[in-house]
Amino acid sequence: MKSILITIAVTLVLLTSLNLNATSLDKTPIVSAYQYQHHSQILAQKRRYMVSLPERYQINQRDFPTLYIIDADFQFQHVSSIVKHLTRMGKLPPMIVVGIANQGDDDYLKTTTWPDGKDDAFGGAAQFHTYLKQELLPTIDAQFRTDDRKALAGYSLGGLFTLYSMMQMQTPFNAFLAMSPSAWHDGNSLPGKIESLLKQGKITSPVFISLANEEGMGVEKLIQVFEQAAPAKLNWQYKHYPNENHFTTALPALYDGLQFLAPDYAIDGTDMLAIGDYKQVLTHFSQQQENWAGFQFEWLTAYQFAKYLFWSKQLDEVDNVLKAVKTQFPESFANVSIQLAKGFNKKQDFKRVAQLLNGVKAEGETLPGWHKQMSIYYKSTDKPELAKQHQEQALMLAKKYDLESWEVWELK
Repeated sequence: MKSILITIAVTLVLLTSLNLNATSLDKTPIVSAYQYQHHSQILAQKRRYMVSLPERYQINQRDFPTLYIIDADFQFQHVSSIVKHLTRMGKLPPMIVVGIANQGDDDYLKTTTWPDGKDDAFGGAAQFHTYLKQELLPTIDAQFRTDDRKALAGYSLGGLFTLYSMMQMQTPFNAFLAMSPSAWHDGNSLPGKIESLLKQGKITSPVFISLANEEGMGVEKLIQVFEQAAPAKLNWQYKHYPNENHFTTALPALYDGLQFLAPDYAIDGTDMLAIGDYKQVLTHFSQQQENWAGFQFEWLTAYQFAKYLFWSKQLDEVDNVLKAVKTQFPESFANVSIQLAKGFNKKQDFKRVAQLLNGVKAEGETLPGWHKQMSIYYKSTDKPELAKQHQEQALMLAKKYDLESWEVWELK
């Protein structure tokens, strides 16, 4: 009995110790987005929206495309996370993700549907669309650096509203991702509404539609209309997920919808070797600019492009490559130069490193990566004080720009 009591006492002491240790651990929140609230004159109430900015948003003054997602309380976190992940992996351009929040189920049902003549629970889509066009989008454009690429995405009733917006002649959006849209609404009247617009050539923006293994959504008839009436030049796609249900289709459909907006965006050095010489590779990237997502060299593509030039033994063409990049992708010139300097630092061709980094000094001095390569250069050429100064500047800028932890550690 005595031994049992001792055992219990020791166990309690250990548990108490573990609990104290757990509560006293240092912890820091990982902040990936913010929620905002503003007053809508049109809806006569306060409305919420959520915003996730792309990585490196603070590092320069470029403008970004925006993806708006309906039903943000349910959808925003996984949508913004996937966009950020695909961007980091080079499969998408950086995007601002805006979650359009609803105020509960009744509000969601009302704001995503048009009147059906039977049930007053439906019918607020027109007013809600006006709110987006006249209040929310102008607020986002004023608050953040956006360009003219604005995509709207939604699931279920959100997908229905996405297609409703597509049908409006003055819609503020120019790309649409409708996943498992509730085309059953209003007696499946949606296909008929869209058919006339397709035949008149009034739907011109890219549109992606998906359906899981689900019945009664009314999507099959909608797809038949697209197949029969869509102009040949209309960029549209339908994907069916027979192994997913109405809820599990969210991630695969979103992934494919985003890739639809940026087809063949991600290529690595091996892919570039298969394309051909640097002129052919740059031609490929120029063609990417014609897609909704556009193209410019993000860090990963610039890194892969530099590796490709080394692998393909085109280093004697570097001057011509940079001249072409500066002409075709002027906003990417510094990025490509820095990644090439990184390669030449590894090859210990320090004369070339100095030429590349000095060639973009004006912009480079504001970039952590430029200072990192300068630090390596000076350390390798026996100038430790200068190396230290540039290393410290790289980390200072990383903190100023609030870079993600993986980038900060790569700079160390």
